[in-house]
Amino acid sequence: MSITGENDAPIPGMDFSHAREGLSSAEVRERMAAGRINSVPTATSRSVGEIVQANVFTLFNGVVGGCFILLLVLGQWRDALFGLSAVSNSLIGIVQEYRAKRSLDRLAILQAARNTVIRNGARELISSEDLVPDDLVVLNAGDQVMADLVLLGGGGLEVDESLLTGESEPVPKQGGEVLLSGSLILAGNGRATVLRVGPETFAYRLAAEARRFSLVTSEIRRGLERVFTVITWLLLPTALLLTNAQMQDQDGWAGAMGSGRWIPAVVGAVAGIMAMIPLGLLLMTSVAFAVGGLRLARRKVLIQELAAVEVLARVDVLCLDKTGTLSSGAIVFDAIHDAGTARTAGWRQALEWFGAHADASSTAAAIGAAFPVQEPLREDGSVPFSSARKWSSVTFAPESAASGAWILGAPDSVLASPGCADAHGKAAALASSGLRTLVLAHLPAPMPPDAAEAGLPPGLVPVLLLTFRESIRGDAAATLDYFRRQGVTVKIISGDDPRTVTALAREVGFGGGVAYDSRMLPEDPVLLEETVESHSLFGSVTPSQKRDLIQALKRRGHTVAMTGDGVNDVLALKEADLGIAMDSASPATKAVARLVLLDGRFDRLPTVVDEGRRAISNIERVSLVFLSKTVYATVISVVTGILLLAFPFLPRQLSALDGLTIGLPAFFLALQPGGQRYAPGFLRRSLAFAVPAGICTALCVLAVSAYGQLWGGHSLQSAQSAATMTLGLVAAWVLVMASRPLNRVKALILAGMYAGLLLLFTVPLTQDFFRVEWPPASLLAVSVAAAAAGCGAIELVGRLTHRPPDPMGEPGLGPLTLEPDPGEGDGGIAGQRDGPASR
Repeated sequence: MSITGENDAPIPGMDFSHAREGLSSAEVRERMAAGRINSVPTATSRSVGEIVQANVFTLFNGVVGGCFILLLVLGQWRDALFGLSAVSNSLIGIVQEYRAKRSLDRLAILQAARNTVIRNGARELISSEDLVPDDLVVLNAGDQVMADLVLLGGGGLEVDESLLTGESEPVPKQGGEVLLSGSLILAGNGRATVLRVGPETFAYRLAAEARRFSLVTSEIRRGLERVFTVITWLLLPTALLLTNAQMQDQDGWAGAMGSGRWIPAVVGAVAGIMAMIPLGLLLMTSVAFAVGGLRLARRKVLIQELAAVEVLARVDVLCLDKTGTLSSGAIVFDAIHDAGTARTAGWRQALEWFGAHADASSTAAAIGAAFPVQEPLREDGSVPFSSARKWSSVTFAPESAASGAWILGAPDSVLASPGCADAHGKAAALASSGLRTLVLAHLPAPMPPDAAEAGLPPGLVPVLLLTFRESIRGDAAATLDYFRRQGVTVKIISGDDPRTVTALAREVGFGGGVAYDSRMLPEDPVLLEETVESHSLFGSVTPSQKRDLIQALKRRGHTVAMTGDGVNDVLALKEADLGIAMDSASPATKAVARLVLLDGRFDRLPTVVDEGRRAISNIERVSLVFLSKTVYATVISVVTGILLLAFPFLPRQLSALDGLTIGLPAFFLALQPGGQRYAPGFLRRSLAFAVPAGICTALCVLAVSAYGQLWGGHSLQSAQSAATMTLGLVAAWVLVMASRPLNRVKALILAGMYAGLLLLFTVPLTQDFFRVEWPPASLLAVSVAAAAAGCGAIELVGRLTHRPPDPMGEPGLGPLTLEPDPGEGDGGIAGQRDGPASR
């Protein structure tokens, strides 16, 4: 059997014997047994192996592991505690991300693309992975092609191949042509036979690339990578300098090697190297992202990429598609209205025919519900609807009750001729009331064959105006008000008539603004940027114009989120920094979105934004603590190496302080609620505090250590104990500064930290294990005085690096002016502040 249509030649090697009834169950089982199924990667996150590799096999873990083994070989197992800390940090990261992975993958399976096929002569809805060669697939507008198909004759399609070619213009497809996997059906419907499945198709590579774990543009990760690069370059020279200093302190290299005192020297050098490495910083970042994804998954929000959590915090412009976002997406027939001329006989049969083809659109389905028919008239020809033409048509035989051609479409496209001015005015009045309006027009003669390309012929007679209603989501107004209070600009970008968009916008609290008619959008990029900045409502927007508007906003420096549910939103969702799809979205729309609202609740968006802000605010808090530690450890190591002093701490003492003042508190801080809009400059803000705070801490510790070792006449253990006490108190104050403003949970975390420091110096077991003692009175006084001076200096640094938020609501740039904590809930509309967000 050959394919009918423009290309009448069969494709070599293709079996078309099943093109009418589809495959039988036995034929499907035979192909599946041979492994000929459309198996493609669908994981939305990293594999278990990738998770383990990312959390274990890092440069710093390699350094830590080498030092850990070295100390074990030397018998200094007590000083190798940092190795256990590194292992626990890696385990925490693995467990947290794996939990998030399981949740996301379960949701992804529920949202997997599905296809309608004909098997055993009946329609079935199956997963795209169950497609087999020769399957007969039913295609409708909005479907994503998930295997390579051959379109059968009898209908034409408009296909978006932008995922394959990058060209956004729709491509017409006729019978006999191949539809490549990854294409999107924009208009029309038809049937196709599966040509290639699995690894042989475009879908295999496309799905692997689109759905794999990947990192979106992340300022936080870029900043941390720059810090780690600097530390990496400093590690080797600092390690050599410090090792030499420790050997010189033990009577030089020859004396140390001959007497065996090289072992304490190596232990001191390892302590300095370990102190420089911010082991948990990347871990806490990953944990914050993973927990954010897990929390949102519990609220029926699927995150396709975990790092997209950061983008949530940076969004300052939210673009909304009207249908399916502000409105429920359900189209209900409202009424028919006279178009100013006598109703042509056969109009009901024409509407029954359009309604019977409900696969074409939701509007056609609404017509079908209002004008049901068991057997519509048989047509002589038809033109399917396309978003470019904005009309569809059907032609009936001259002897039928509805002879001639009937055109259903947008009034602006159908009523363009001068003789239709009266009907056009009535349609405009209906559209301005917020009703979706279509016109049914009649052409006594058959539709010209080239009408789809050349346009509608003259002589159309307006017969009826049809109006449809969309129900406004009950949560729309409150959700939009939330975004306005949070300093996020909201723009409505819709393909509907500007007057309809204006009317709907008033209902959801947009005031008296008038929607911009996007047919008048300037082509000049600069003028387009100015237009999109100065207007918030846009109507009659084409898919490519939606993309252009998003690009213009991004060129103006905005971080843009876009919501949508239709195929016409795909280009804009792909271009936006954060694409958000509704539950009613087509599989193609969900495939390119970073977030999917699985229950379709628009009021989930405040929770989504709040979760992103929580994650990024807590990451910034944690970074202050870790980067301050890296700075003071580096300064202490370098100064100690230059002055040939004994390193002030043992590795075990630093491990204890790391756990009390950094590790455990930072873990809990990374999970705290609250947050507000993120301001660019994460690394600059963090270093503006961390560098001076770290230097102040290092100077205090070095002063106490030098006094104890050189001038006070105290033992090395007493000097190390005093330095440990000084560092513990000053580092604790860094944590206090990073935790502000305090709430009950943070106060408990800080109280536990100070209690742990007290127990470290008072409980005999910890004194013996960590080799610390209560310093002598004179050394204790110096230690407390230095710690007090250091805490005061850090407080001053925090105040100097603080810049209050400006009156326009822009966040301040100081690292310690983090959000007023809204409480201990998860956020949402009810728990938000009334004023603009400020940092």
